[in-house]
Amino acid sequence: MVDLRLMMATFPTGVGVVTTVAGDGSPWGMTCTSLASVTLDPPSLLLCLRGGSPTLTAILQSRAFALNLLQDDARETAELFASGDPDRFQRVRWSVGPEARGPHLLDAAHTIADCRLVRHTVVGSHTVVFGEVTTLTQPADARPLLYGMRTFAKWPDPAYLS
Repeated sequence: MVDLRLMMATFPTGVGVVTTVAGDGSPWGMTCTSLASVTLDPPSLLLCLRGGSPTLTAILQSRAFALNLLQDDARETAELFASGDPDRFQRVRWSVGPEARGPHLLDAAHTIADCRLVRHTVVGSHTVVFGEVTTLTQPADARPLLYGMRTFAKWPDPAYLS
């Protein structure tokens, strides 16, 4: 069997935490690096989430989610939401406003996309979730956290790039 992880480790990407609120009002969330924009009209994106994940179950039930794109200093938040720690929402500052489709991670996210679930499909061990972006919030300058080579990193200083 081919181990695709070896190839994907060499493909750096941004880091997000996908969040939602279950029917009983409890927040759910998990770290996600397998995400992409799909189309600009309507504004849509996709996430690939592990089958059996409680966060995935809550998204399918609520038909809504928020994608929190993490700032470069939010490594601890990325690790916390990747750990499955049941107290993760007690360890971060978050809110759910009237337009929100899931918890907004107030100190960790540089951009938040609130999405309405439009479809999902199972592919092997994961479920591909398609969401239409209903609200986009950019509370801070975008300094994204990156993940590649099985480690977190910061985007280079713009002065270094010029």
